[in-house]
Amino acid sequence: MSVLVINSGSSSIKYQLVDPDTGEAVATGLVERIGEENGLIRHTYGDRVREIEGPVADHGVGLETAIGLFEEIGPSLTDGAIRAVGHRVVQGGKYFDGPALIDDAVQAKIEELCPLAPLHNPAHLKGIVVARRLLPDVPHVVVFDTAFFQSLPDEAAVYALDRDIAERYEVRRYGAHGTSHHYVSGRVADILGRDDLRQIVLHLGNGASVSAVESGRAVETSMGLTPLEGLVMGTRTGDIDPAVVFHLARVGGMSIDELDTLFNRGSGLKGLTGENDMRLVRSMAAAGDERARTALDVYAHRIVKYIGAYAATMGGLDAITFTAGVGENDADLRADVIGRLEPFGVKINQELNAARSKEPRILSTADSRVAVLVVPTNEELAIARQAMSLV
Repeated sequence: MSVLVINSGSSSIKYQLVDPDTGEAVATGLVERIGEENGLIRHTYGDRVREIEGPVADHGVGLETAIGLFEEIGPSLTDGAIRAVGHRVVQGGKYFDGPALIDDAVQAKIEELCPLAPLHNPAHLKGIVVARRLLPDVPHVVVFDTAFFQSLPDEAAVYALDRDIAERYEVRRYGAHGTSHHYVSGRVADILGRDDLRQIVLHLGNGASVSAVESGRAVETSMGLTPLEGLVMGTRTGDIDPAVVFHLARVGGMSIDELDTLFNRGSGLKGLTGENDMRLVRSMAAAGDERARTALDVYAHRIVKYIGAYAATMGGLDAITFTAGVGENDADLRADVIGRLEPFGVKINQELNAARSKEPRILSTADSRVAVLVVPTNEELAIARQAMSLV
């Protein structure tokens, strides 16, 4: 019995058929460049791969074609082969602190929350609407990126904004990447054999966030009302003085839409170097590009700043964990970040850090005051298991 996990983006759909018991991805697929002339649909099942190139008119056509490929290439989704369909949604607002069975009311609430995640929720909603139509006899479950952070104490979640305005427009810290932070922090507790850990989880990819997790409960996170706040990211500014918005509007004549695009799509590593891929930025730095070297320093500095703040917030620290594309694969970044923490007794074994592996692993030395780990995230498995918990 498997769960079909769907992650619907603005112009793409990623999906996996997951066995929630073993964690195996039975089949995977990707629908890319929806709405463009050069779309691509790729479905993989074992050693069988089927690709379809050409226009993909909309999410309905893309998902309908993908489901057809399950019947053509395998495995079939008919005759009760799947127990549930799990959907990732970024923003659940203050309304959802766990997974929810999707009905018309839940779907309407996701649509209502679109202004809080305008780049994400509308795309997720398209996938939900289409999947419910194509697979009407299977329960559909939504798992929210924000749910894990519903436990944040008020001191971490509340902004010092006029209270009436904040409540009227539901302005508070919601966080994001919660499914990943929940999964990874749970794996760390298993690996270290302790439930009372004070952890910092660094989810470092094109989007990047950091969380503080105390005894399995999130107590701080870097992303805020939207995924823009916090760490330096591939194309997002992360933390920045809000008055920069006023300055660029008044002096630069920039509109709200232009500023939104600048901060979300034209900043971060891309704004500093012209490239948003960390691998390219590191290659540029190695070739002597000063802008790239500065960008790497800014990136690492921001991470260390958050580690220090969260360690103080929790009154101590037991584990630091790197995850997601950059966190799992960039040994130089890990060495840089932990090297800046050596005065506090945090140390890693450089040989272990340099070794390539897809397995969870401990990098810290025996005398390190804090455990340092790399734990590959698996949001699809987390979504599948949360879906099964309801059905």
